Amino acid sequence: MAPDRLRSIVPMFGGGTRYVETLDAVLEFVEAHQPTIDELVGWHRGSFSNVTSRDSIMRRVSYLRQVGFLQQADERWRIGDAGWESVQQGDVGTLLWIMCDRNVGLRSLLYALSAGPMTLEEVSEQQLDTHPELGWSRGETDMARQRVNWLRSMGLVKERGDAYVLTGEGRSFVEDAVAEWSDSEWTPAMTDDGMSAGTCATTIHAREVDPEFRATVILRHDGEFPVSGVDRPGLLDIAHMLARNEFPEYRADLANVLPLSKTHHAAFDRGVFTIDRDYRLQVNPSFETQSELLQRTIIEQDGERIPMADESLNPEYLAQHNAELAWV
Repeated sequence: MAPDRLRSIVPMFGGGTRYVETLDAVLEFVEAHQPTIDELVGWHRGSFSNVTSRDSIMRRVSYLRQVGFLQQADERWRIGDAGWESVQQGDVGTLLWIMCDRNVGLRSLLYALSAGPMTLEEVSEQQLDTHPELGWSRGETDMARQRVNWLRSMGLVKERGDAYVLTGEGRSFVEDAVAEWSDSEWTPAMTDDGMSAGTCATTIHAREVDPEFRATVILRHDGEFPVSGVDRPGLLDIAHMLARNEFPEYRADLANVLPLSKTHHAAFDRGVFTIDRDYRLQVNPSFETQSELLQRTIIEQDGERIPMADESLNPEYLAQHNAELAWV
């Protein structure tokens, strides 16, 4: 089982866009000298102006050890497994994989940013809502800033006015991550009558999307979908308007997905019902059922507008999906 991921992400010295540069310098020094702790502290003091506090330096060293970049043996510091992987591969993709694997919230933040710019206040709220286990106080932005700055240092996020947006590299990561991280062991901290949402998703069906993407989608729709009225995150699937296997470029687009109960997801994929570009429910006229649930939540809602926020789904995606249905 993978170790618990870290809730606190620690900033590096050198400035908000130079975390990676500082990390590389630390790894280079440690590889060359295998320093004692006093030598490592001294190197920091000599490399960064205004850095004198041993406690502040050790906080960063301890974080790098927890992530796996550094390790200590025989009173000397050496490069850890994650550090060697980063040094040998030498690319942002490897570093991002390491950071996402060991830290809570970076992937969900990238997914949220794919929907549009976010201020630090919005980043802070998104992180707390998606990952309640982070536990920092509402309204605080220091932790949000550290996460954003790590992503800025990797070239995945950039500042635009008082907000932050994905770069092209950041968007490329998002497009690939939904499938690549589908076997992640992280599960949301929220529970459904004692059963975690992640546990439910695992036991009922095999995961097909990154659980952090799933949590981001559910949060975007306030934890339920009006067609079924299901408000238990563990009982919700993520449905794609444009199928992932046919349109992989849209699989991480938040305007292409919505949470549906498992029954309604299957019904949607089989063309039992759809949603038009005005967010009205449309039901296949040939569909018949004795199920009280399906009669109440699908047949009796035929033609009704679904109460969703505007732009929750891209109307063009809905139109393209519906063009494939012979009965629409």
